[in-house]
Amino acid sequence: MTEYEDLYRLYFKDVFLYIKSLANDEHIAEDITSETFLKAIQSIDSFKGKCDIRVWLCQIAKNCYFSYLRQHKRLVNLDTVTESANSIDIDVALITSETSIQIHEVLHHLEEPYKEVFSLRTFGELSFKQIAALFGKSDNWACVTYHRARKKISEGMEGLQ
Repeated sequence: MTEYEDLYRLYFKDVFLYIKSLANDEHIAEDITSETFLKAIQSIDSFKGKCDIRVWLCQIAKNCYFSYLRQHKRLVNLDTVTESANSIDIDVALITSETSIQIHEVLHHLEEPYKEVFSLRTFGELSFKQIAALFGKSDNWACVTYHRARKKISEGMEGLQ
């Protein structure tokens, strides 16, 4: 068995379940998971090993899923988002242009460091460890600050609706 087959065998279920949780559709999850592993194999040399390979694969999967949404201009049913009841999933909502503009409007009025941490994580796709290093803080601080920013943005979005 090759190392690529091992990679696929070991992590297929994790990636599939992650995408299925985003898409709420098994067929889409299967397609995106296959695409994820193709892209991962093509760019395996860029994997530096600074994070768990599962995290790296899920990041590729998330990017593939968002590309799929853009290509198919698929609307996301916010009632099915698993973040929490009556809460907007910021990452998924950024896909639709109208909602994206509203999120950017709320983000523009967000105070620091929430604005910068959210932007670095969402748009810069930096890890919590990288964000923490930029601010000279702990990984936990970066994670907590990001989630507080998401909550503030969700609350701001509810105020716009």
